[in-house]
Amino acid sequence: MSFLNSTTAAGLSAAEQLYQGTDFSSLNWFEKQWAAWYIWIGNPIIATGLMSFLLHEIVYFGRCIPWIIIDAIPYFRKWKLQPGKIPTPQEQWECTKQVLFSHFTIELPAIWLFHPLAETLGMATWQVPFPSWKSMGPQIFFFFFFEDLFHFLAHQALHTGILYKHIHKLHHKYSAPFGLAAEYAHPAEVFILGTGTLAGPILYTAFARDLHIVTVYVWIVLRLFQAIDAHSGYDFPWSLQHIIPFWSGADHHDFHHMAFTNNYSTSFRWWDWICGTDNKYREYKKKVQAAKASLKNASKEEKDAFERRLMDEVEKDGMKAEAEAEARGLLGGKAKVQ
Repeated sequence: MSFLNSTTAAGLSAAEQLYQGTDFSSLNWFEKQWAAWYIWIGNPIIATGLMSFLLHEIVYFGRCIPWIIIDAIPYFRKWKLQPGKIPTPQEQWECTKQVLFSHFTIELPAIWLFHPLAETLGMATWQVPFPSWKSMGPQIFFFFFFEDLFHFLAHQALHTGILYKHIHKLHHKYSAPFGLAAEYAHPAEVFILGTGTLAGPILYTAFARDLHIVTVYVWIVLRLFQAIDAHSGYDFPWSLQHIIPFWSGADHHDFHHMAFTNNYSTSFRWWDWICGTDNKYREYKKKVQAAKASLKNASKEEKDAFERRLMDEVEKDGMKAEAEAEARGLLGGKAKVQ
């Protein structure tokens, strides 16, 4: 790292000239590695695009690995929301191929174009030092809030008419989702819903002009964890929704895949609650709680059998609702499934 301390202008590359006058002794280790990366690559646009795409791939598949392992261990079935539906290796491989296809055809170009656009609007990329956590916190919360509302509206639109039949239906292939299926979707859906993830930072940059891409990276990591965990199919006693009551979590989204309708939001429960698009979910949870109370002295087998019957009823209604949505698409109708 000694080359970072050079103050001579002669022989400096264009990337090294970016950091002329920077006091590297005041930077932390991460900030020094950040500068070293940009100097090593030599081109800020390539350095940012490459780092962004690698971050996405490493975090996405890295977060999926624990869930793949959990699915392979019977001990964890006690926390599986739909214990009778465990993804097979073949299903996981088919899912992975579709996810990679979308990553390279849709997400790679979007990631690569995002940074020049955002930087033009005022976002910092190669600059050091980084902003403080105190300033990053409200920005990340705004991104969560914006994406959640965007997804809530766009997701409902994808459940209507022709949009469902030709786009969103692919994501509903699995009525019991698993981690890898978080981004298992039609390329058009990846683009539509991905807009909510990137539009928040773009809008914030356009108006506030004080955003650093490292804040966006923290947001992307948290968003990927949220999406993958919501599709994991497991509800542990320590899952975040049991700590933060308005957090959606796997319990909330798993019902959406099982019932086809309800629970359209991603991170938070409040829009579904305000708009009444969680009514079937709340009815189902009440039935489960009532069953647990009435079957307090029943055997585990009897309790499991009763819950399976409830799940079968919900899934049957969901299949009917899905068929109605597809029929409306074929007829060109505009009715919305709720």
